[in-house]
Amino acid sequence: MLDRPERGELYAQGYTTVSLTFICPPPTGYALEKKVVKSKVGEKVGLPCCYEIPSSESLHNYRVYWQKNTTKVVLAYANGEMISNHEQYENRTEMNPRNLTLWISPVEILDNGSYQCIVQYVKFPQNPFVLCDETVTLFVSADFSKPNITAEVFATSCESTEMVVKCSSHGGFPKPKISGALNNESVVWNDTWLSTSSLSLYSITGKLWLNVTKDVSFTCSVEYNGLVKSTSLLLNKTNGCIVPTVPPSYNVITASSIIIITFLLAITLAARYLPRHGKCSSFFKKQSLTAYGVAM
Repeated sequence: MLDRPERGELYAQGYTTVSLTFICPPPTGYALEKKVVKSKVGEKVGLPCCYEIPSSESLHNYRVYWQKNTTKVVLAYANGEMISNHEQYENRTEMNPRNLTLWISPVEILDNGSYQCIVQYVKFPQNPFVLCDETVTLFVSADFSKPNITAEVFATSCESTEMVVKCSSHGGFPKPKISGALNNESVVWNDTWLSTSSLSLYSITGKLWLNVTKDVSFTCSVEYNGLVKSTSLLLNKTNGCIVPTVPPSYNVITASSIIIITFLLAITLAARYLPRHGKCSSFFKKQSLTAYGVAM
């Protein structure tokens, strides 16, 4: 019966079922230092173990267990051979036989979490003991899309423009934070929405009501796992100011009407009078000449 770090059973083709229980504590004075490793979806990442096998030794003298969240055995070696490989990590993991680093490729979202490396020295089977037991935390991230900003104008006046600004980003991990700023001054969103896909990827949207009195720069940022993606958009105050036409006063209308009527009447009278006046003048002129001739 072999010692193991956690209750459970390991199944390996060609091996009988082995029950593993590790009850040996780390050596006195050994510091349980927690390490952090960051990686992105699709990359290859190495999780360091707490022990390196000396060149004079062989992996056959050790048992090595890599487990996740203290409940799932990712990879296990005994007598120099792999005795267990969890189906979630099948064909995606390998271990360096010297420094015992666990390599995962390609990294997936579900790989995010804490891993534990436990090394036992079993050269003397009657007296095995634990050489080290260390936890490594893997932070997996997936890049969010570049934030997309839209602005929809609802009302405009001489003083301001009322609009709704929305910013959205999707396809990332882990859970993000969204922030906005007007001319580098932080603003508080009126509403935010967060959703996840079947692949545990997040999408986030923020909505903001604004009264813009002048052209301003709006910046939207999405922060996740220490990373930030930002986009800026210039929000323009639309010119919706229309100066109304002032109607003329009643007195002006009346005076103008009188002038126009008088002018038209004068033209009409002149048109009727002038032709007759011309005929009379001609007649009297002829009469005067005749009389003058007779007198002569």
